Amino acid sequence: MNFSANPEFWRGRRVWLSGHTGFKGSWLALWLLHWGAIVEGYALDPPQEPGGVPLYQDLALSADLAHDERADLADLDRLVQRLQAYGPEVVFHLAAQPLVRRSYREPLLTWQTNVLGTCHVLEALRQLPDPCTAVFITTDKVYENREWDFGYREQDPLGGHDPYSSSKAAAEIAISSWRSSFCGSTPHQRPDLRIASARAGNVIGGGDWAMDRIVPDAVRALMVAEPIAVRSPKSTRPWQHVLEPLGGYLLLAERLHEDAALASAFNFGPDREANRPVQRLVEGLLEHWPGGAWRDASDPLASHEAGRLDLTTDKAFHQLGWRPRWDFATTVAETTQWYRRFHHGESSRELCLEQIERYLAKGQS
Repeated sequence: MNFSANPEFWRGRRVWLSGHTGFKGSWLALWLLHWGAIVEGYALDPPQEPGGVPLYQDLALSADLAHDERADLADLDRLVQRLQAYGPEVVFHLAAQPLVRRSYREPLLTWQTNVLGTCHVLEALRQLPDPCTAVFITTDKVYENREWDFGYREQDPLGGHDPYSSSKAAAEIAISSWRSSFCGSTPHQRPDLRIASARAGNVIGGGDWAMDRIVPDAVRALMVAEPIAVRSPKSTRPWQHVLEPLGGYLLLAERLHEDAALASAFNFGPDREANRPVQRLVEGLLEHWPGGAWRDASDPLASHEAGRLDLTTDKAFHQLGWRPRWDFATTVAETTQWYRRFHHGESSRELCLEQIERYLAKGQS
């Protein structure tokens, strides 16, 4: 069993996507548009990072959207107005402050964006007059990390050491609260509002230029023939290509639209073999980008980051039929080749669409 999202479900479907100017949001917007969805985006301007033009800008997505709203989630009135004006059938909430190290520098901004911003989207959805299905994207870091050898399950305790992880755990609590309080059949609830959350593992893929992420940092170093500085070579993560969780989000939204019983939290991560140390990821990148090197940049005084993290995706398999398609080697190869081909002048849009089609074809083989 390996169910896939159905392109026919999305053709002509009105989709509202927050965070569409970010890395994952750009890939998701392109996939939805490729399948014929009518997409409205709501986000801040794409961040300008060294090494490359923001993926959203390079893909020229704005021209294909039904509406491209540049606004802050802190503005609840504007958020409510846009959602009511558009009347989405499906909502994906991706907008966030997504970086652990930045969260140490800007903890209040991180909490305001990730918690209050999420609450504002939830409240705006509660006020919609028509049926709506919503998937809120959080992270694998929402769990109380015990550095153990077992994968975290959706029912495991939430927590978070750093401001990013804790803010995402708090967002999950808010999502659960709104779902329990306002979705259902009692007089103060909405039977036609369905809300789920998705917790994805460490996502890599072409077009990510964010600072303090290992793959963009590595690519920037490789482009200028410098050794890759690796801060935490022994830390392990559940590495997965960006298309893996995005395919899960699409399938979850589609199935949730049909079955309100699926309104809950779901993990989307790779098979256990992809839970590898950062050093192994970097070595894999170098296998596909000859001539590079890396150096150990560990700092014993650096801010805390999780050393070991893993997810179980049994629930997504049994309830949605979802499972990852690309193993660790394929994920690293696809990611590195995207950057190498882009570095040699190929179109980011064509590279992304080519990978989407290759990913979908893998599910049919």
